[in-house]
Amino acid sequence: MDTAPSAQPLATTAPAVGNRRRVATAAALASAVEWYDYFVFGIAAALVLGDLYFPAGSPTAGVLASFATFAVGFLARPLGGIVAGQLGDKRGRKPMLVLALTLMGLATTGIGLLPTYDTIGVAAPILLVVLRIAQGVAVGAQWGGAMLLATEYAPEGKRGVYGSVVQLGVPIGVVTANTVFLLAGAFTSDSAFASWGWRMPFLIGLFVLVLAWYIHTRVEETPEFRQAERALAEKEKTEQGSSPLRTIMRHHLGTVLLAGGSFAVNTATFYILITGVLDYTTRELDMKKSAVLTVSLCVSLTQLVLIPAAAALSDKVGRIRIYALGAAGIALWAVPLFLLIDTGSLLWLAVGTFVASCFLSIMYGPQAALFAELFTPEMRYTGASLGYQIAAVAGGGLAPFVMVLLLETTGTSMAVSGYIIALSVIALLSIKVLADRARSR
Repeated sequence: MDTAPSAQPLATTAPAVGNRRRVATAAALASAVEWYDYFVFGIAAALVLGDLYFPAGSPTAGVLASFATFAVGFLARPLGGIVAGQLGDKRGRKPMLVLALTLMGLATTGIGLLPTYDTIGVAAPILLVVLRIAQGVAVGAQWGGAMLLATEYAPEGKRGVYGSVVQLGVPIGVVTANTVFLLAGAFTSDSAFASWGWRMPFLIGLFVLVLAWYIHTRVEETPEFRQAERALAEKEKTEQGSSPLRTIMRHHLGTVLLAGGSFAVNTATFYILITGVLDYTTRELDMKKSAVLTVSLCVSLTQLVLIPAAAALSDKVGRIRIYALGAAGIALWAVPLFLLIDTGSLLWLAVGTFVASCFLSIMYGPQAALFAELFTPEMRYTGASLGYQIAAVAGGGLAPFVMVLLLETTGTSMAVSGYIIALSVIALLSIKVLADRARSR
């Protein structure tokens, strides 16, 4: 039977202000570069990978195959969360974050150098899938490490704000990925972009290795982990073979599943907006690629303000209250969103995606602190990572694929709205159970 662990105070010691800022900056940069590497694949999947690596069949079949490869990365994310969570709860947050950044840098660079189907045949899509799996493992390992570096160094009453610096990595990654693709398209012809221009955003991802080296040499382990490490060592002496994963699976699996259920709508809607809508508007509505990318870039910039604002508010009025407000807003906006997109107007596309992005930011701001508070320090990396990555698989990974499938089978974008609403209902129910458990404690 699941017994949800109580929210724990994070660090009880008081690290120097300068050290806190350095750690928070490193965590934010780690998240940003990791998500940049991850998102360039999603943009490339919508624009070029279908033709280059899955050339057989109709254009729709190529896009579906490309998005299926995109989804494979999400299926690998729980593996990264499990492995890094186990080791991160036993060996430290920092080593796992460094390892995740290194793996992501190498995998992303490998995709940028990978020959196409015309050059090496069927080996090309196979290798593409392998490298995408490596990206998935890396991002599954990264989130927990970066999030805990930030929140476990947070001063009292500012856990939400400190956790939000890691969440800012997502819009920063989107903005950077879109900007680089826009520049690559602007400085190359269509044929040159399809031939080699699309590779440049992937090769830039190699710089993530520099950040991994910096964190390895300049960032200290969190005080909260050092305390938990001593407690875990004592526990292992009396409970032979115990591990964070075994404890989570035996006693707290329900909490993990509720965390995942609460967040799946956020990840699904997010990837629909940045990847599914890019394909839909350019392929079905004949909108210009550069214009749609520009809208996505501008909307993502607004999240840089909205995410920390929502996180700061959650420090004052409570995480659950803010989190639930965002989930309800996504449900209410799902139908108007696609009614506006279907007009084919760039202005209404911007309005629709901006409002949706506001609700996503309201959820995303307090999410890191909320997930950290669901678990005690000795199992926090494992529990929080699993909850997040379950949401990523159930929502984000399949969302662009499901969107294309729904559009092809039903012929209406309202089917995609229904998909978002269904996930919103699951989120609200999961949030209610988590809130009831918190009140009962």
